Amino acid sequence: MIEVLRSGLCDLVMDLGRPGQGAYGVPAGGAADPGALAAANCLVGNDAAAAGLEIILSGPRLRFPRGGVLALTGARFAASRSSGAPVAWNETLVLAAGEVLTLDRPEAGCRCWLALRGGLAVPRVMGSRSTFLPSGFGGHCGRPLQAGDVLRCGMPENDMKLLRATPPPAAMEGCLRVVAGPQAAQFDDAGLAAFFGSPYRVDAASDRRGLRLAGAPVSHARAELRSQGVLPGAIQVPPDAQPIILGWDGPVTGGYPVIAGVITADVPRLAQLKPGDAVRFVTIEVEAARALAAVPWEIKELA
Repeated sequence: MIEVLRSGLCDLVMDLGRPGQGAYGVPAGGAADPGALAAANCLVGNDAAAAGLEIILSGPRLRFPRGGVLALTGARFAASRSSGAPVAWNETLVLAAGEVLTLDRPEAGCRCWLALRGGLAVPRVMGSRSTFLPSGFGGHCGRPLQAGDVLRCGMPENDMKLLRATPPPAAMEGCLRVVAGPQAAQFDDAGLAAFFGSPYRVDAASDRRGLRLAGAPVSHARAELRSQGVLPGAIQVPPDAQPIILGWDGPVTGGYPVIAGVITADVPRLAQLKPGDAVRFVTIEVEAARALAAVPWEIKELA
């Protein structure tokens, strides 16, 4: 059980999402870094798809009346426990009954994930416990957590061990690797030079639906397009010529030209971009992108 003493900026119940609902206009959604949430679940003996918390930019203060076994992955936040014990990341943590965990702001990055042994027992909606903010369903009452909320957990499914997780290696900081999009040929030399040759800044209007970028305008032929299927990581260029990287709660179809797509291995890195961060785009071969997508988190027992 978790009691929310103080809410963070946007604390959301998330699992691995609800794929297969695109025909109803509902994106897969789920954790912005599914590997990080799955690793946190592994550290506490849960199924990889169990529901946990996705915590963004400013964290909550949480009380565990009965104690519990939890794990934190993703961006490291300034954190403390009422017992005075250290708060380690990417490791199994055991809390005593009544302990309070406080998460403040990230030391770097934007999001972290918290898994509690047994998983968070909120109702499934369309096969998932994930919060879908644009439509206000899923998770805990379809909204971010608030002070006074109580979250209950389910029954553990696996034996517990004390474990440590190591994420896959990341690419050069500030660079996102991409492959050509379906409308890449519509962009002229000036547009391509701007997109690949200039840094962009993440705009404050960004959220889980998409990361809006500000920088050099990306010119293209402006041909009218039929609506097409799109996925998280697709980079659209709307009429204002400022790229948008579609996010986890973004639309399932779109009519703007897609210049490129962020590779699967780098989509989790989008979760750690916050307003003001700089990004550049670099190309990569499709086969290399597929190989990188297959690199998992490494899980080992604590010595």
